[in-house]
Amino acid sequence: MPATAHTAVTESMTIGRLARAAGVGVETIRYYQQRGLLPVPSSVGAYRQYPVALTARIRFVKRAQELGFSLDEIMQLLRLEDGTHRDSIRQVAADRLGQIEQKLTDLKRMRKTLRHLVAECEHTRADLPCPIIATLTSASV
Repeated sequence: MPATAHTAVTESMTIGRLARAAGVGVETIRYYQQRGLLPVPSSVGAYRQYPVALTARIRFVKRAQELGFSLDEIMQLLRLEDGTHRDSIRQVAADRLGQIEQKLTDLKRMRKTLRHLVAECEHTRADLPCPIIATLTSASV
């Protein structure tokens, strides 16, 4: 096979091969395309040919999701992907961090309340109802 033909084959792939290479399903790729996170290549013959470089972009999206970024936030980051807009990138990440910190505060409060309720139920006399249901029914938890 001539070098140019081999290069053309290895630089692009079908959606199925792209999905396998990136560790996602074909439907994930289609969804990312609908959301504007991935381009929709034009068809070459019967199939669309996807650049191999999209594998890294899909992995970026998945990793960002694992860190709690929404798809809208990921879209913002992708618009800034050249890395030169440090302030904007930092702001998107700082906003996400603030949201995570708030969730942690909320989770700690919920844990404290539930620990108290479980202990209260455990130490309530057996002939009385467990106070968890009554507490959750009341307006103030």
